[in-house]
Amino acid sequence: MTTFNPRGLGDVKVTDRFDLTGKNFLITGGGGGIAPEPVEEFKSLGDRYGVKTFYTRGDVTKQDSLEKAFTECIDAIGGQLHGALTAAGIVMDTPLLDADWEITQRVLNVNVMGTYWTIKLLAQHLVETKTPGSIVAIASINAQSLYVSVQPKSAHNASKAAIKGLMGPLAGELGQYGIRVNCISPGAIQTPMLARLQGEKRAILDWYENGAPLQRLGVPEDLTPMVCYLLSDAAAFTTGADMLVTGGLHAGSALK
Repeated sequence: MTTFNPRGLGDVKVTDRFDLTGKNFLITGGGGGIAPEPVEEFKSLGDRYGVKTFYTRGDVTKQDSLEKAFTECIDAIGGQLHGALTAAGIVMDTPLLDADWEITQRVLNVNVMGTYWTIKLLAQHLVETKTPGSIVAIASINAQSLYVSVQPKSAHNASKAAIKGLMGPLAGELGQYGIRVNCISPGAIQTPMLARLQGEKRAILDWYENGAPLQRLGVPEDLTPMVCYLLSDAAAFTTGADMLVTGGLHAGSALK
């Protein structure tokens, strides 16, 4: 465990600051999308150092289910978490005029409320145990309000903008406890959600791939190093930040 030192990490070597050995992390959304890759990375670290990976089911939109899953995780690891990756999320690519009330509500519940309450549970745990920690949320490049004419995802974009908007206030609230809060805004990442863009929607996928300055779609493995960085002591002086991992999409289209 790393003791919170308001003056920084002193003489600790740079490479040692990335070491996650002996730390426990909660990851939501591990069943699909972006989260499985960080899960596998942490599992490989665990296999190397004899640490176990614990899986459980929970619904981030239901208080009882989320609290039960959280308690199960605490019990399974022996009582102490050091951080979290909140990656549970869903997409609704429906124009406003065709939007369904219940589906829209679920998008907002999963993406915004699920993230908010997961952060709250972990923050309470860290404060009660007097443990510094790091929380990483998944926002999106769509939080920048781009691509209006490319893909109609207003509800999804709003939910990701809300996650991004949480970072500053939560960093301000939790910094006094040594808790850092940051988000990652991915670009177009090859996940099952993106794979649905076929047929008439294939042009959208082509635009994402060809429009990025790096001329390719991202893969979940592109995000894992950033997740590990933010969860580690290497990011000890980073909080309230939005880390853009987009292949350059946020900077504009590629020159051809």
